[in-house]
Amino acid sequence: MADLLLVFSIISIWAAVFQSIVIMWGAVRFIFKQSRKDWTVPGPEQMEHFPTITVMVPAHNEELVIAATAENILRLNYPKEKVQLIVIADNCSDDTAGKLKALKSKEAFRDRDFMIFERTGTGGKSGALNDALQYAKHEWICIFDADAAPERNALFFLVEKAMEDPENYGAVFGRNKARNRGQNLLSKCINLELVTAQRIYHTGLWELFKLGTIPGTNFIIKTDLIRDIGGWDTEAITEDTAISFEILTRGQLIALAPQAEAYQQEPEQLGVYLKQRERWAKGNFSVVIGNLHHLFNRSSWRIKLHVLYYTASYFWFLLAIIISDIIIVMNLIYGFIGLFNPEVAMPFQFADDLYVYLMIAWGLMYYLFVLQINLALATDIGQSTTQNFILSCLSYFTYAQLFLLISLRAFYSMVVDKATGRKTKWYKTQRFEG
Repeated sequence: MADLLLVFSIISIWAAVFQSIVIMWGAVRFIFKQSRKDWTVPGPEQMEHFPTITVMVPAHNEELVIAATAENILRLNYPKEKVQLIVIADNCSDDTAGKLKALKSKEAFRDRDFMIFERTGTGGKSGALNDALQYAKHEWICIFDADAAPERNALFFLVEKAMEDPENYGAVFGRNKARNRGQNLLSKCINLELVTAQRIYHTGLWELFKLGTIPGTNFIIKTDLIRDIGGWDTEAITEDTAISFEILTRGQLIALAPQAEAYQQEPEQLGVYLKQRERWAKGNFSVVIGNLHHLFNRSSWRIKLHVLYYTASYFWFLLAIIISDIIIVMNLIYGFIGLFNPEVAMPFQFADDLYVYLMIAWGLMYYLFVLQINLALATDIGQSTTQNFILSCLSYFTYAQLFLLISLRAFYSMVVDKATGRKTKWYKTQRFEG
């Protein structure tokens, strides 16, 4: 049994290594292609042929950040007459609506199509977006979270990408960046994770397979498509992942617009971070399980690949890493005990060759982990620093291992929900001013 566990871990880790190499190769191809493009941005007067956009911002008790977010959106480089802004003050007990009304009353914004929707209802973020959908009157819908700080040309780049292939691109997403990345050790580690996901995994999957996943913010989607889907799933904890699968099942692609960037706040306290990521992991577990049937029906190869990618990330590779961690840690502990008591036997004993293969796989996985992060940092101005390099080397043994704890807690919580019928409690990430 011990040999079987070790063989399973070795095969799985080598599979993960192969996946990482393939995706990184795709990312490098994407980076070289993008470096040869001309990113000249026109002014609003040159965008007469661009489609109309409804921007929706769900906001639950967001008085600290909502005025700045709304103002950033109103000042985007896009024709004013083509933008409708709907900010949903969702079951707010603070002064979110008051901050918005004060902003709307300013001379600069009095002539703008700016709706403050004070909502009372259920369904969390998904419910708020669904209720606001009835007021959307334009061709595309753009979603920004309440803490978003989109760069001035973010909306232009999203729409420009959509116009490349409007028949097949059902949605377009950009990149999200941590605006508080230097605040403390946790935010610095989150920044490394975010940059790597945005600049390696997203770019690699799009370049090789035209696969994309909607993030929670900084994306656009066809209004007719989201209405055809039936809106956002109020039962899904990660409504963005759930709707991504819905888009793919309708034969539409989710395109990447790498120049469309928005800044967002990231957790600065470990407790806040753990709650946020546990919710994300739990939601993704549920979505993956709910879409496993695509592997066995006549769904397109792209949907099957999407399901396999998520299944491998959240189930197969996770289980393999947990098993290999247990094997190595237990043997290290018993090896240390054996220094003082030679009669103590190792709990897992294998042929030397198996250990060699496991250690080579571990070493290569660690090397690729560090390489991916630093390749991503090199493509983001100002991020390729000595401090970030050192942190990338250390984060594998520290920050990255939190993913195991988070995933186990999320999976256990999901199982309890299924067994008891317990409803998942929505958790909103805490905000701070600035």
